[in-house]
Amino acid sequence: MKLKKIVKILFGILLVSTPSFSQNIGDVISPWKTGELDIHFINTGKGEACFYIFPDGTTMLVDAGATSRTGRRVTEIRPDSSHTPGEWIVRYLKNLPGNESISFLDYVLLTHFHDDHIGRVTENSTYSSSKMYQLSGVTQVGEDLIMKKIIDRGWPDYDYPYPLENHNMTNYQAFLKWQIANNQTVVEHFKPGRDDQIVLVNRPEEFNDFEIRNIAVNGVIWTGVDSETRNHFPALEDIGPDEFPSENMCSIAFRLSYGKFDFFNGGDITGVLDDGAPLWHDVETPVARAVGPVEVNVLNHHGYLDTENAFFLSALRPQVHIIQAWSPSHPSPRVLRRLLSEKIYPGPRDIFATNIMEANKIVIGSGLEKLKSDQGHVVVRVAPTGSTFKVIILDDSTESYRIKDVFGPYESK
Repeated sequence: MKLKKIVKILFGILLVSTPSFSQNIGDVISPWKTGELDIHFINTGKGEACFYIFPDGTTMLVDAGATSRTGRRVTEIRPDSSHTPGEWIVRYLKNLPGNESISFLDYVLLTHFHDDHIGRVTENSTYSSSKMYQLSGVTQVGEDLIMKKIIDRGWPDYDYPYPLENHNMTNYQAFLKWQIANNQTVVEHFKPGRDDQIVLVNRPEEFNDFEIRNIAVNGVIWTGVDSETRNHFPALEDIGPDEFPSENMCSIAFRLSYGKFDFFNGGDITGVLDDGAPLWHDVETPVARAVGPVEVNVLNHHGYLDTENAFFLSALRPQVHIIQAWSPSHPSPRVLRRLLSEKIYPGPRDIFATNIMEANKIVIGSGLEKLKSDQGHVVVRVAPTGSTFKVIILDDSTESYRIKDVFGPYESK
């Protein structure tokens, strides 16, 4: 065995045994350590936000939602309404143990342009200090943290499948223009099939078993061979405007791999067809063929009724499912039934949710009792070399970062 490989194995064993990977209920979560992979699902109650710390310290924020919906059909702001969702995201990042000196994000990836993923501004929304754009979700985060690179599905024209010209998108593009001019932010279109768009920026040579593979965007899907892709959606000129793919169908999807550990996030892609819908509305099936088995699956579209079809689940067959929920329709009863079914794929699986509403518990009943956790920030902490991982639940009622529960270690397959 080569000396370099022996040193790497010993280094991984040493780090696995450190207090960083040993966590107890009631403790404050320990800081990330070099060689670990941290994935923090931040629960603001108003949309998706997920913070990644790669093994060499490279950082990425995936989505920064702030839905404008209110009332009994949506969850309340967590921890409370003293700050906006975007402000709570910033506070989570800045106060996270070991992360207090953060001033920038290496990557910001926006899976698609719905408000629970990027935020929503209105005429009454607060303006940035520059007065050039308004603040909500990702623009609020960008007011406090420099974003070195932003990747989305629409840059630079924002015209697929039709021009995105609403007030929210106009504001977002004004935000990008200001960031490019004043912070030298690089903005890119997500490139399906590639494994070199999102890379380690600090010490990549030390972690050559880490990869983010771009799977899909706007219906262009990786084939699983080299960097080849194919168009899953029909040409727009062949269908009418009322048949164009939806925003959800156009979501970015990617697979993260670290040694044996694999993780999937597909934004809000869909896979369960409405009656009479064309087959190409099922984005999950061709995506699943490219992705293959993973350890952790983030439920598409929050586990809404149009997702997590049987083929998708049987292809990915994850040990852990994570639901980023903010509505009583997250997840739907049928989706939960599929998640739990060992007829679809055998073996144990654990399900964690950031925020299950009481209304959903009443409707679904005993099925939700099988969730390992239904409230709190969910942290996936992967050991050096990716051989094992844990799921850590943090209290979301305060900014304490105190551990409510710990699950695992799970062995990566």
